[in-house]
Amino acid sequence: MKKKFISMAMAAVLGLSLVGCGSGPDNASSGGKDNGSSSNSKGSSSEVANKDKPLVWFNRQPSNSSTGELDMDALSYNDKTYYVGFDANQGAELQGTMVSDYIKNNIDKIDRNGDGVIGYVLAIGDIGHNDSIARTRGVRKALGTSVEKDGDINSEPVGTNTDGSASSVKDGEIEAGGKKYVVRELASQEMKNSAGATWDAATAGNAIGTWSSSFGDSIDIVVSNNDGMGMSMFNAWSKDNKVPTFGYDANNDAVAAIADGYGGTISQHADVQAYLTLRVLRNALDGVEIDSGIGKEDEAGNVLSEDVYVYDSEHRSYYALNVAVTAENYKDFTDSTKVFDPVSKQLDSGSHPSKKVWLNIYNASDNFLSATYQPLLQNYDDLLNLEIDYIGGDGQTESNITNRLGNPGQYDAFAVNMVKTDNAASYTALLNQ
Repeated sequence: MKKKFISMAMAAVLGLSLVGCGSGPDNASSGGKDNGSSSNSKGSSSEVANKDKPLVWFNRQPSNSSTGELDMDALSYNDKTYYVGFDANQGAELQGTMVSDYIKNNIDKIDRNGDGVIGYVLAIGDIGHNDSIARTRGVRKALGTSVEKDGDINSEPVGTNTDGSASSVKDGEIEAGGKKYVVRELASQEMKNSAGATWDAATAGNAIGTWSSSFGDSIDIVVSNNDGMGMSMFNAWSKDNKVPTFGYDANNDAVAAIADGYGGTISQHADVQAYLTLRVLRNALDGVEIDSGIGKEDEAGNVLSEDVYVYDSEHRSYYALNVAVTAENYKDFTDSTKVFDPVSKQLDSGSHPSKKVWLNIYNASDNFLSATYQPLLQNYDDLLNLEIDYIGGDGQTESNITNRLGNPGQYDAFAVNMVKTDNAASYTALLNQ
């Protein structure tokens, strides 16, 4: 099947560095499977220099966290290096459109105090994270509250903006039911805790308490850069006050909450992302065409259709496409850890012998990664005959992870989820030794 490509310009704007973040169960521990050495596998780690082994960056694309410029040294570290994530701009636009459509379709009940102003609050995950930036921009663009800064939509938090005088946003306008309404971002802030961890769900729960005390029934919509923060605000306040809340990631708890009034979320096709993360490694380890089992059907029948992913050859990056999850279709997304059926067939161990992989999750308590992404990886690793050591970080310091890659020679390949998108060199330096 013909692979789909996105333009170089689009990838530069994406500057992806994926994630959904928040808080959740600490199940991305370092207690991954202890599978011993892979020295008896064909092409074992002992026969290949660490710098020449397959490497996949995932969820956080190597890039400058201030400018979004991609780190091509990291993305082209060797001829077996790739990135796997999702199309951040496409997903961000979907989230904004989802919120805008909800307002228009429910205009008769959305303005809670009848003042003609649709007020929303926004939980920002990480002001230096490209996914967070994209989602903030997507919401502001769709709601007409965006202003430009340095040639792009300003993604800075406003603090509080009850009178509409903030410089980083403006009042928008929406027409529905034959009437024009003002749309105002009442407040927004980065959800960063005292220890420095961003995308923090507990901080978001505290923020909605402060905002609701200050703004009361002026809050008509709650928007979050991810479901971890969104669900914290939903459970703390908006569920009881029947205020629709919108997140991102399609975590199981958020999808289930749609039945109780959660407004909607975005599925970033984690099932496709997790498969691509491991499939790219599998193909590189086997020395076969990188598109095998992706755009080209493999011998087991695994293949992805071009409506669920795109490939940017210029930046060696695979991006899963996003889907809006709302009251109309949420029952189709109730199990976020189910493998994607078109790529669920077991590979033959004779043709694809067992290999050992070191893989880290940047934050062991990140809701999306620990409750959705890692379980999917663990479902796929057996199908692809990969023995994986899963390493869980603290979400704050890169050394908390890199210190546990003391002997890369015992692994055949590596999958890296950085704490900060700028820190790719922290990992490649270890492989260069």
